Amino acid sequence: MSIEWVNRAVDDLRAWGRAHSLDVDVDEVRLLCDYASDYLDVNELGDFTPVTFEELLLNIYPRKVIAPPESAPETVAAARTLVDFLLATEEIGGKMAVRMRTVLDRIEPEMPIALADTSRFGMAKSLFSAIGADSLEQDAGSAILSVSAVREEPAVEHCDCPGCSPLPPVRLAPRETLVQSALRVPLVTDARRLVQWMLAGGRTPTLKGRLRVRDAGEAAAQLSVADPGLLWELAVHTGLVQVEGSAIFDGEDFDPLEIWAATVEFVVEKDTGGAVTGDVSLDEELYGLCDMLYRLQAPVPIPLVRDYLEEIGLVEGGEIDVPEAVRRLAYCGMAEPGEELLELTPLALWGLRELYTDLGVEAPEAADLTTADAPELIEGLLSGMPAEMAEADIGGWLENRTPEQAVTELFGSVSGAPSVARGIAVTIVDRLGPDAEEAVRAFLEEPELRPHAIHWLSSRGLAAPTLTQEEMLWMSVDMLALAMPVAEEDPETFAENMSASGPPPHVIEEMWRVDHPEVVDVLELLGRSLRDHGAAKAARKAAFKARSRAIG
Repeated sequence: MSIEWVNRAVDDLRAWGRAHSLDVDVDEVRLLCDYASDYLDVNELGDFTPVTFEELLLNIYPRKVIAPPESAPETVAAARTLVDFLLATEEIGGKMAVRMRTVLDRIEPEMPIALADTSRFGMAKSLFSAIGADSLEQDAGSAILSVSAVREEPAVEHCDCPGCSPLPPVRLAPRETLVQSALRVPLVTDARRLVQWMLAGGRTPTLKGRLRVRDAGEAAAQLSVADPGLLWELAVHTGLVQVEGSAIFDGEDFDPLEIWAATVEFVVEKDTGGAVTGDVSLDEELYGLCDMLYRLQAPVPIPLVRDYLEEIGLVEGGEIDVPEAVRRLAYCGMAEPGEELLELTPLALWGLRELYTDLGVEAPEAADLTTADAPELIEGLLSGMPAEMAEADIGGWLENRTPEQAVTELFGSVSGAPSVARGIAVTIVDRLGPDAEEAVRAFLEEPELRPHAIHWLSSRGLAAPTLTQEEMLWMSVDMLALAMPVAEEDPETFAENMSASGPPPHVIEEMWRVDHPEVVDVLELLGRSLRDHGAAKAARKAAFKARSRAIG
């Protein structure tokens, strides 16, 4: 999927809705664009056609999206909004808009039926509708994200401090790009200008090394800078200027990235008294805000930033001008400029990683997985990278291979592997079309992959053996094993979804017979999680039988 065009389209749609006082379901429209891009070769808004909507809502959604039938009107309404937007922005003409609306009128009563038709469910959806939409309704990128925290070690509770909560891997920009960006940061550029202005005029700081009030006033007027005092403190801290008593000297030749690393430390750790963001309390909490953005590695809408500031108690004593704070952070080189979203710059990402490393915090760097082999791809995706990064790497990896090569490498690397690795391979292969048929069919002789291969073939209308009851049970256990980390992290949501569409007791009773290395763990999880007492009891009995068989 081309993340860039979808993000741009959603941003434009949000702005259009605001300009016309329309309540736009941005998340639903994003999902439409995501799936259109993934499965229907839609690479820009102008590629949408009436057939696109028909395929999306009556084929792709029923197969991929875990959603109740009653949610269909919301999805169709979002599609109608998208049509209005396409027409308003002249991506389509009036006749095309009429055709699209006619198709949507026909789809609206059909879509709930399609969503309820279990024969249309794709592999993940048909087996995992009980696990939860957050972890399973998406394709490979999101499925990978839901298990991205899985490691060989068991999950542990972490506190919120950076030293205890593991940082996600980050993808850094090339060094040459970072150097050029560092040289253009307005804050640092103005600090250099101030130093040269002081030196050229023979001006000196106070005995404490600070900027004199008179010089600050003149610098503000002559250099058109808002806060000369902040610039001078930054210059001293980063070594742009050397102060010896009341004398000053130009800093020695410096590495732009070394200056930038010191700038990041200054901005997020020093007591700047509100000079950075315009608010004293926000300056004090800037480390925490930047840490949150570093972990998310995605743009955050301004309303959500306000919610975050409310949650940490920063707005109790007065309103913070968040857009102004974003503007100031952009001036400092920390945030991308914009009024709608807050996002770290690639330069800020690099600088924060340097800061974490200096503090002794492990801050992994994400390798480029597009040229990796299949085991390296799976291992990298399991490292906890953000969804957009994972999606880009998967797309690049697939572009470098034919469908047959991708299947052979992925399936060939996970025979005998843990279910979490096999699950990632399966979800990536599930993105491929019928041209991968021969390669998938070759794995029908692999016991662990045979059920997945059968389901892949049958879901595309290709000739396939019938799944035996034992194979269906094995695949169910295999995919439930994939979801165990998610279930352990959020047992309430897991229990709710299992109550809605979990396996009946008579199916659970038979799971103990499955020759799967994680069958005991799966059954114990069901025994703890199921709210139906009969089903929970069946799971506990089955777990006992499975343990007994293993001992015997």
